[in-house]
Amino acid sequence: MKKFLVLPLLMTVGAAAWSQDVIYRCGNEYTNNVSQAKAKGCKPVDGGGVTVIHGTRPSGGSSTGGSAAATAPKAKPAAPASSSPAPVRSDNPAQKARDSDARAILQSELNKAQSRLNTLRAEYNDGNPVRTALELRNPQGYPERVEKLKADIARQESDVAGIRRELDRLPAN
Repeated sequence: MKKFLVLPLLMTVGAAAWSQDVIYRCGNEYTNNVSQAKAKGCKPVDGGGVTVIHGTRPSGGSSTGGSAAATAPKAKPAAPASSSPAPVRSDNPAQKARDSDARAILQSELNKAQSRLNTLRAEYNDGNPVRTALELRNPQGYPERVEKLKADIARQESDVAGIRRELDRLPAN
């Protein structure tokens, strides 16, 4: 008997999930309130539902009143085009402590990356790494390992350069 009750229940729940209201876009606002959408001259959103990620709400915004309505945050003005943002300068001791901790962490990461790079360069041996016993039996493995070493060196060099850029962005002690 229970089997016969489960199927209609599942069909009812499934139908309710598929029958969603039309969502309207009014500039940067979304609503499912039809009367409010018509009053504002909103347009229906094509392609299904809208996912709203709640962040900070803009000050002075108005509520839309619908149960599934949400206000999208206003776009921030474009940041000035510069290669790196200006570091935060503060006389705050907590900020100085965070900066010094960040510098210490980045310095240790730089040291690790440089030692790994030196190890890879020593193994690469200017394009002539020492052949292993396996590579003597299978000559195809040698060029593959040489290419892998070259790629690893290039990746490690870019890591070192990136860490140095991050260190340069931190304020001086």
